[in-house]
Amino acid sequence: MNLGVSQKRVLIIHGPNLNLLGKREPTIYGVKTLEDINADLCVHARKIAVQLEIVQSNHEGIIVDTIQQAQGQFDLIIINAAAFTHYSVAIRDALAAITVPAIEVHLSNIHKREEFRHKSLIAPVVIGQICGFGSMSYILALEAAATILQQEA
Repeated sequence: MNLGVSQKRVLIIHGPNLNLLGKREPTIYGVKTLEDINADLCVHARKIAVQLEIVQSNHEGIIVDTIQQAQGQFDLIIINAAAFTHYSVAIRDALAAITVPAIEVHLSNIHKREEFRHKSLIAPVVIGQICGFGSMSYILALEAAATILQQEA
């Protein structure tokens, strides 16, 4: 399904420890690797005519730099800040400082997990949050991004 967003660019940011997907706590995060998820995202992006750039970092400063550099380069950000979701004021402030809209993504349902995971510092500065659908959370976010970008066109 082509939603008419052929020129639109989406930045995917994967946060810390997501490079360990497939090995790390598969009962929580699933068995797909980050490479599997990225491949699925690329296939889906082609179907909906969205260009992707994908970044993974375990370093907060690199994620902040990546967000800041998105201004003027991307139309939307999909971010799984992972553990940084719950305590990184720097990532929250970087998202708030730019005009590029963002969608927060999590593989697990952070609201059904340990109490410290219930609070997202990022949630107040993004369009919305998708969590709890495993790797499908990213595809749902990409679909939401395509719809949002089509409405803005």
